[in-house]
Amino acid sequence: MAYLKKVTLNWERADNRNIYPFNIPALVNCASLDINHNVVFFVGENGTGKSTLLEAIAYQCGFGIGGGDRNVDIGLSDESVRLASILTLSWMPKINQGFFLRAETFFDFAKHLDERSKDPYAGGRKVYDAYGGKSLNQQSHGEAFLSLFANRFGGRSLYILDEPEAALSPQRQLAFLGIINDLEMADRAQFIIATHSPILMAYPGAQIYECNEDGIIPIDYEETDHYRLTKAFLDNPDRFFKQLFS
Repeated sequence: MAYLKKVTLNWERADNRNIYPFNIPALVNCASLDINHNVVFFVGENGTGKSTLLEAIAYQCGFGIGGGDRNVDIGLSDESVRLASILTLSWMPKINQGFFLRAETFFDFAKHLDERSKDPYAGGRKVYDAYGGKSLNQQSHGEAFLSLFANRFGGRSLYILDEPEAALSPQRQLAFLGIINDLEMADRAQFIIATHSPILMAYPGAQIYECNEDGIIPIDYEETDHYRLTKAFLDNPDRFFKQLFS
């Protein structure tokens, strides 16, 4: 059951459509997005607006722009907040539970928890209870990500994840798919994910959107560049090496 149904871009609110982030090609021709799916992936090349869009949606949901839930603000800001000013989120029903994972600021989020753990008025070491019982910085990057997914995630929630595969080996990406499935089926969670991983975007029944210069376009898994290039490389790596090293 999806909670966030639709994202509308109200372009009349944009103060200047010629400046970032309003001039990102993938966004320029986008009026609205159907998000009425339990699992939605945004894919595309670097710089096509995936992260900017997710950050804006997360901000509109009340999540800290640097990552976390509605009760966490690690003090970071981003120009994607300007994009949030023109977004309207359509819900049914409206929920307030969830989490925003931003891979590039995960260290800052973990450091924020460590600082809170030293303050008895902020919960002391109990702040770690929802994250596996110990500091995320006392684990490897990949272990910390999985600890977050396995311990903090649960319930009727919206999870917005920006490149969650960044610290995960292929095997742990498969483990993460199992966590997504458990949360979707048992807890009725919804996921919106920006990724480059052909493993993650293979999740059964997911809606995939590709961000490119023509807009934000629905695309089948096997039509994505990520799938086609990865498959072609694994089928014949020597052909790629000959082209790359010639």
